[in-house]
Amino acid sequence: MNLTDTHCHLYLSEFDADRSAMVARAFSAGITKAYLPNVDASTIDPLLSLCAAYPENYMPMMGLHPCSVKENWKDEVRKIENQLFGKSGIKYWGIGETGLDFYWDQAFVDQQKENFQLHIDWAKTLRLPIIIHSREATDACIELIDKNKSSALHGIFHCFSGSLEQANRIIDLGFYLGIGGVVTFKNSGLDKEVEQIDLKHLVLETDAPYLAPVPHRGKRNESSYLTLVAERIAIIKNTSVAEVAAITTGNANQVFQS
Repeated sequence: MNLTDTHCHLYLSEFDADRSAMVARAFSAGITKAYLPNVDASTIDPLLSLCAAYPENYMPMMGLHPCSVKENWKDEVRKIENQLFGKSGIKYWGIGETGLDFYWDQAFVDQQKENFQLHIDWAKTLRLPIIIHSREATDACIELIDKNKSSALHGIFHCFSGSLEQANRIIDLGFYLGIGGVVTFKNSGLDKEVEQIDLKHLVLETDAPYLAPVPHRGKRNESSYLTLVAERIAIIKNTSVAEVAAITTGNANQVFQS
């Protein structure tokens, strides 16, 4: 059984002490491919270093996270743009992560929207999937994607935890829903939404080191825990883990054209 982790930050300092062992656990669990979104200018080097160490397994993506949009965001975004459009020779597999976050700080909402629009433009120009962060901002993200809808615009609403109505709007726009550890949380309600959504619209993710699934909730997440997400979805959908793995891995391959 092979699973694809479509969203994880394995290059962050939380893994510095045991990264090789963590990677080995993921490979042993069948998670042999993962897509790594960038956060900001400070994470570019560690991201690329990890992907260079495992070029057949870890695929870099490039963007500026909405929580990193501060006073100096234009300086940050220029560095992101240079990575995408410069002459580095690096193949990027997606744009992100980007989007909007109205949970932590709303002081830079206008700048977040400007940043998000810029990333949308890049995704359309480069015909790469866009990876959308939408915490407490799902409707606003859907509206901006709808405003820009195009055959060249596609991607994933990462860490989806919205309503069935929102899910259907996202699907109608040609996007996939990224499902991670939240689906294992007892009172999240996400299980009821996933039950009503066809597997052909889902991809799996960990968002490691964040949002570890039960029974590791509250601890550091890692890619090997993706099996727990797949097992929970198999129970919800009354199917086998192998079926969940096959369909969601196929979906990931479709998103990233890999």
